[in-house]
Amino acid sequence: MRILLVEDDVDLANWLSQSLAQRGCVVEWEDDGLMAERRLAGDDFDAVVIDLGLPSLDGAALLTRLRKSEDGIPALIVTARDSLVGRVALLNAGADDFLAKPFAVEELEARLAALVRRSHGRARGVYTCGGLVYDQAAQRFTLASETLALSPREHAVLATLIRRAGHPLSKQQILDRLVGHDSDLQLEAIEVIIHRLRRKLGEDKVQIVTLRGLGYLLEACDG
Repeated sequence: MRILLVEDDVDLANWLSQSLAQRGCVVEWEDDGLMAERRLAGDDFDAVVIDLGLPSLDGAALLTRLRKSEDGIPALIVTARDSLVGRVALLNAGADDFLAKPFAVEELEARLAALVRRSHGRARGVYTCGGLVYDQAAQRFTLASETLALSPREHAVLATLIRRAGHPLSKQQILDRLVGHDSDLQLEAIEVIIHRLRRKLGEDKVQIVTLRGLGYLLEACDG
């Protein structure tokens, strides 16, 4: 993996660069948000690691600019802020994952590898979340390599969630994305479908989480 590390703490950047290099990564480093934006516009990386507290252009603003420019590079945010509101804001801004300081470099490397695999899979129309895999071309879900039997409505809702895995979607947002699939579907039915999906997923490999006031989020289970 070729990674752009955007971090203004020199000691932390050196440690991360060396540690990731020992694990087979090629790491380039920028300590300034504007310089990182220029590097990403003119160079090719598999993923970017962004610290929020950057000079010139902070990490959140850098992420927003990347997504506005339709740069789909996998972005992992490193932050000392670990509130639910902060995590949701980062996800909605286009972050693919985040790590709260302090963290183990082994976890950073594993999360980067997962992001790169996921981004490559999406280019082929394959979406993954934990043990759940959705092959868009074949219109098939598998869970732990076993085909998952779903009704058309369950399939449509789960496909919507896995395409936005890690990002909360309200019932209305889910319904809006199903227009054309099922015009008779009502808002109240989403909750019933989510309940059925939870039973079928079993929540041992992947789970649908309810975020009060925000909606539903599909995520891989820990462990």
